[in-house]
Amino acid sequence: MGESVALTDIVASETMGAEESPSTAALDAPAAGPFRRCIVTREVLPKDSLVRFVIGPAAEVIPDVAGKLPGRGLWVKANGLALATAVARNLFAKAARQSVDVPADLVDRTAVLLTQRCLDLIGLARRAGQAICGFEKVREGLRKGRVAVVLAAADAAADGRAKMQGLTKERPTLALFTGVELSAALGRENVVHAALMPGRLAERLLAESARLAGLRDDKIG
Repeated sequence: MGESVALTDIVASETMGAEESPSTAALDAPAAGPFRRCIVTREVLPKDSLVRFVIGPAAEVIPDVAGKLPGRGLWVKANGLALATAVARNLFAKAARQSVDVPADLVDRTAVLLTQRCLDLIGLARRAGQAICGFEKVREGLRKGRVAVVLAAADAAADGRAKMQGLTKERPTLALFTGVELSAALGRENVVHAALMPGRLAERLLAESARLAGLRDDKIG
C-alpha cells in the first residue's frame, strides 16, 4: 500500500495537493486559499492538517494521503477519533450524497499510508545527503546547528531516548517509527538515532508526521 514521493516534487517545492478543476475546488473549499472543511468537526483547517479521501470506482472510500487522486475530496481532520467518527456515523456517505463502502479498518489503512509517506521522505533525505545517522553524528549536528528534526526509534531503550532528548533542546523529535523502519528507510542496520538537516524535506516530514501522530493519538516531542 506504500506510496513513493517524487524527489523532484520536493526539490522543486511543488505542492502536495492535486490541481483541481474550478467546479471541484468550489465543492471542496468553503473559503479561498489552501483550506478545507472537515466533514466531521466542520472546522475549516489548513489542508496539511487534514487527510483527503475520495470515492473509488466501486464506491469505496480510499485514503488519498498525497492529495493527488482524481475526484471530489472528502476531508477529515488528521485525528484518530475524528476519522473513527466519520466511519461510525456514515459521514462519508452523507458528504458524498451516495452509498459508499467504508472499510472497517480505514483508520489503520490511513495510518499505514502516512507512515510509508514519512519513511519515503526520510529515504529521500538520505539520498539527497540530508540525513545523519548515529548518536554521535546527530549530537555533533545538533551542536553545529545542522539538524532540523531528530529521529529516535520508537522501540529504542528508554535511557537512550532520554539521553538524546536531553540534547535536542528546541528541535522536534519524532519517535513514530521502529528501528527496523528507520533502518530500511536510511539504508543502514540497527538505526536508533538519526536526524534530517534543515530544508524542504525536513519541513515536509514534520507536516506529514503531525498528521500521522494525530491519527495515532501520539505526541511529537
